[in-house]
Parts: sequence; C-alpha cells; structure tokens
Amino acid sequence: MGKYIVAITACPTGIAHTYMAAEKLALVGKEMGYEVKVETQGTSGAQNILSEDDIARADGIILAVDKEIDESRFAGKQVLKTSVGKAIREPHELIENAVNKTNTVKISAKKGEEQNTISSKGVKSIYKHIMAGVSYMLPIVVAGGILTALSFAFGIYAFQEEGSLAWAFFQIGASGALGLMVPVLSAYIAHSIADKAGFAAGLVGGWLANSVGAGFLGGMLAGFIAGYVTLFLNKSIRLPVTFRGIKDILILPILSVAIVGILMLYVIGTPIKALNSSITDLLTALSGGSIIIMGIIFGILYWDLGGPFSKVLYAFAVGMIAEGVYEPMAAVIVCGMIPPLGIAVATFIRPQLWTQQQKEAGKASLFLGLSYITEGAIPFAAESPLVVIPSCVIGGAVGAIVSMAMNTGIVAPHGGIFLLLIPNAVHNPVGFLVALVIGTIVTALTVTVLKTYDMKRK
Repeated sequence: MGKYIVAITACPTGIAHTYMAAEKLALVGKEMGYEVKVETQGTSGAQNILSEDDIARADGIILAVDKEIDESRFAGKQVLKTSVGKAIREPHELIENAVNKTNTVKISAKKGEEQNTISSKGVKSIYKHIMAGVSYMLPIVVAGGILTALSFAFGIYAFQEEGSLAWAFFQIGASGALGLMVPVLSAYIAHSIADKAGFAAGLVGGWLANSVGAGFLGGMLAGFIAGYVTLFLNKSIRLPVTFRGIKDILILPILSVAIVGILMLYVIGTPIKALNSSITDLLTALSGGSIIIMGIIFGILYWDLGGPFSKVLYAFAVGMIAEGVYEPMAAVIVCGMIPPLGIAVATFIRPQLWTQQQKEAGKASLFLGLSYITEGAIPFAAESPLVVIPSCVIGGAVGAIVSMAMNTGIVAPHGGIFLLLIPNAVHNPVGFLVALVIGTIVTALTVTVLKTYDMKRK
C-alpha cells in the first residue's frame, strides 16, 4: 500500500505560488505511487483542509509555507518545513525527505499551543509582514480600482452627479474601497507582528497616515510601529492571570493606539508626507533617460518571477495607485505578464527546441501570462535558469520602458489582459498592448537564441 503524504502550501499573497506548489506536490506524489492531500491557504481561505485523521495517519508531512500558519495541529509530529518555491522546483526530493524523516523537525506540544500567542511572534522578516498586509489589502484595491474605472465609463465627470450609478460606483470604489486600502495594509502588518493585539493600533495608524497625507509609505511604517509597540507593551506589562482580560481589552489597545497616534500626528507624518510627495513627483515627471533606468530596474527586480523581489516592486506600484500615479502599475503588470508569454511564444516559434511536455506547459504558460500570473515561467526557469531568467529580465525591462514611454497607466492592480474589457481600467490600451507585444517578442527571441546556443554547446 502506498504512503500517505499530507501538506500545506501558503505563499504571502495566496494567489499563484500556493496553488502551483499544491499541484506539483500532488502530481509528483501520484507519480511516485503515493496518496497525497494538500491543504491550500490562499486568498479565499483554507481549502481541502487536513482533518485530524489525515494528520494522524500521514507517513510524511510537508509545510511549504512562506508566511505564518497555525502549526498546533501537528504537535508531536515530524514535519518537513520548506518554501513554496522549493515545493514547485523540487517536489520529488521533498516528498522523499518527508517520508524518510530527513531534515524534518518535531513540532512540540508547547510550540503548538503557543503558536498564535503574541509572545511567539518576535522579530520576523520585514518582507513577510509587508506581504501579510498586502494579501489582505489586495482584494480591496482590485475591487476599488475596477469600480472606480467603471464610474468613468458613464463619462469622465458623470460621477459628480449625486445619486447616479456612476456616482455610486465612485463612492464605493474610490471613496470606500481605496480609502480603506492603507488602513487595512497597516492593520494587517501590525497583526502579522503582534497578532490580534496589534490590529487596533495598526488600523488607527493607517487611517491617520491617510489623513495627514503620508499615504502608503506612512501606512506601512504605522503598521510596523503599531506591531512592535504592542509587542513591547505586551511583554513589559505583567499582570496576574485574573487581570489578563483587562490587559487585552483595555490597557494594550489604549496605550498602543495613543502611542502610534501621537507618533503619526507629531513625529512621523510630516516627513513621510514629504518623502511620499517627492516620490510621486519624481514618477509623475519621468521622461527620457529616467524612464529607461526605471524600466531596467523593474525588469531586474522581476528576475525571481513572482518571488519576493517582484512582490516588493508590486507593493510599491500598488502604493502609487493610492497617490493617483498609475504608470508604475502598468509597467509592473507588463513586466509580470511578459515572462510566461515570452516563453509560450518561444515554444511555438521553435518547437524542435522543446520536449513534448515543455510544449504542453507552454500552452498553459500562455494563459497564465495573459492572466498576469508570472509564476507560469517558473517550471522553465527551474530547468534552464541561465536561459530563461536573463531572457525574462531583458524582455520585462523593454516592456516596462515602452509602457512608461507611452504613458500607459492601470488603475486596478490585477487582471492582466482582461482589464482591457473594463472601460477606463487601462489608460492608453494601445500603449499597454504595444509594450506587451514588444516585450514578449524580445523575451521569446532571446530565449530561442540562448536555448539554441545552450543545446549546441551541450
């Protein structure tokens, strides 16, 4: 009888890596003759949830996660901890290690019980905290951006007519959803650091960041301050167990909200507002050589194909939407669509360079690219990194440069080619398509040349 493997996959934003890792583990596990069940913790919540019976009878447990998850269910079990990226690239090795208990760790009962307490959080990766905030903020920004764009479909100034449908879409999208973007980001950064106790101070800090003009950068900073201030207060204030409820409900919220609020109003808000304005002015005034430099930077940062560097760049572009600057978002989306699209085209123009399996993957990569899922290029990059990664960087940089040179802007931070179906979601749709096509062709040709040379060399 085959072994039984259970796993959890979870990436910071819960969009693509989470499901790609789950699919890869399930597919490879089946090929190895094992039964595999994978729980995914994505933006829509946990799916295919592991039961107590699943965990109890598992011969191997894999946690392929890049964010904090509740490990209490696995107390007393040997668990293999890894990243979602490695689950995509090396599923066979991970499954074998999980079954053979190689490089596994035992989850202690004590750790399992304390997993979600504030004291267990400590100082973690800045990137993980930011992505925790972004993952909760993203649906709000997408909804807000698209509804705002729809309000302009009735006419550029139609939203000014109070009571009209255009006015309603604008109120819901721009005033409502996008107005909540920074507070939600800040609240969940603080939540990632200090759990529930940090949420109130993070939410208030983010709202104040908006009100004083500190925007996205101020909201991020407010989230970190709220999280670590709450963490410090929680560890420093020691009360008898009978007064713990008072501490959680009364003392921590009042002190943390007051401290964060005072800092935002009197210390941090003004300089962050000035910095934010400088960045906005710089991006608004981009021209000539500065566009080329910015495009090259965008292309280089997308070298990890949807990984940490790409997501930091993406978070920056989302922040610019809040400031009314839409060109960076367009350039970032172009950068993210080009790698899978370019590779897909490369498999079509020179099919003899690719195996049958790669050609089939190329078809899937085409649809992933059109949907702005950069991770569709990862399987190809894992097999030929020196061929694929430079090609994607070059094509992405070219696409970003063309996008910014043609003043292309996007008001919604996701959706890929389908944003063209929404009126006014894309400013200068022709520029968007031109940038996408040029970048895709550059990547496809570069991949073809490098792969041809690589095969001849071998």
